[in-house]
Amino acid sequence: MAKQQTPRSPKPTTPTRPRRPSSAKRKPRRRRITAADRRHVMTMLSEPVQYMDAAAFQEPDACRAIFDDAPEVKMPDTAWYHPLVHQAADQPARTTTSQVLTAAEERVLFLQYNFARFRLDQLREEIGDARPRDTQVREAMQWQDRARALRTQIAESNLALVLAMAKRMRGSDVDFGDLVSEGNMALLRSIDKFDIERGFKFSTYACRAILKAFSRIGMKQSRYRQRFPTEFDPALEKSNEAAERRREDEMERAAEAVHVMVTNGADLTDIEQEVLHHRFGIDAGAHGRRLTLAQVGSLIGLTKERVRQIQNRALEKLRDTLTSRYLPAADPDGTDSMVMAN
Repeated sequence: MAKQQTPRSPKPTTPTRPRRPSSAKRKPRRRRITAADRRHVMTMLSEPVQYMDAAAFQEPDACRAIFDDAPEVKMPDTAWYHPLVHQAADQPARTTTSQVLTAAEERVLFLQYNFARFRLDQLREEIGDARPRDTQVREAMQWQDRARALRTQIAESNLALVLAMAKRMRGSDVDFGDLVSEGNMALLRSIDKFDIERGFKFSTYACRAILKAFSRIGMKQSRYRQRFPTEFDPALEKSNEAAERRREDEMERAAEAVHVMVTNGADLTDIEQEVLHHRFGIDAGAHGRRLTLAQVGSLIGLTKERVRQIQNRALEKLRDTLTSRYLPAADPDGTDSMVMAN
């Protein structure tokens, strides 16, 4: 008879650990504040942060009203900027696709930019001489990044203004690239000092600042040229040794040709010598002046065409004499004897 098995008691259940949420639902971790971050914030907030105050900053829940409730301003497209910067100043302006900010968009951006700097100054007053906490360091870095991004957006939206003002300075001696660079710096300074609460367009304020910057760089360039009147010339940096050698060789060959002509080393006839002497002013022929074919013909009683024939025949004799004297002889098969000797 089979033995009955006694039922085993169930094992005690252990509580299972809850599953971690998926990465999609997981909150992003905050970046750890390092000592370098703390030193950076302490250096940044060591002096008062300059900003343009506005009544909206003192309103309750000002951050939400200025950032969250404000209409979104699109980032400008700056793909057109670099081709126009490298374009010559005297060329007609190309069609650009730059985005022009409206008065309402300018107000949104400048209020956000100055509010970010306003919050930085508030943090500076809160921290004082104490050591900033991690939350204060993190908040200061966030406001600084936001202020930089807004400043860049405002500047990129007004790059066409700098190029337009630089195009007007075509008569200036200043390089076009230097004008654009100085204009961009003036544009950045104008962003920091512009007060949107006065009701003016930013371009009205920035144009005057950019023109002042152009005037300053022009005066600086004039003073520099008065002190250093010689400008850099790339041609002076190149060696002219090859040209000097070529000129010396030509002078030596011409002197040798004159010597052969004067000593009659080419067996020229009397009429050929006289024609060459008058034509090229050699050996005080016609008092050293070069005469034309017609003048030589009237002087010796021949026609102009006949003088040309005599001149060509005499020059051919000179060429053959100089060739046989200074150039190596060639074998009947046309091979240079000097080359064959080597």
